[in-house]
Amino acid sequence: MKPIQLILNILWVVFCGFWMALGYAVAALICFIFIVTIPFGIASLRIAGYVLWPFGRTTVERPDAGAPSCVGNVIWLVFAGWWLALGHLLTSIPLFVSIIGIPFGWANLKLIPISLMPLGREVVPTDEAFGGR
Repeated sequence: MKPIQLILNILWVVFCGFWMALGYAVAALICFIFIVTIPFGIASLRIAGYVLWPFGRTTVERPDAGAPSCVGNVIWLVFAGWWLALGHLLTSIPLFVSIIGIPFGWANLKLIPISLMPLGREVVPTDEAFGGR
């Protein structure tokens, strides 16, 4: 990991990453309570790790994701995705107000698509985003 990515990740955790990851962990816990939604809980925990330490990583579509991922994403969007996306949007607004927070605001906006549709995606290091497919 590059030093600038490390610094950005540490600042991210302090300012908003911990609270957003906590939101994903709560969503995962709720999903684990209901047996049928365990795959959603696993996806939520995967995103929580990404939200906790986002700089230097990105998401790519999994080649083996099919129709079940699409159906699961629709269910996720209705029950949990829009709440988490709203959290990212509301968190990005005060970050954009301060000049130092602009990279963190962009990172929050970057996380909205995966918060809406997490199934069928995987988190990879940034340098593997295109070569790892």
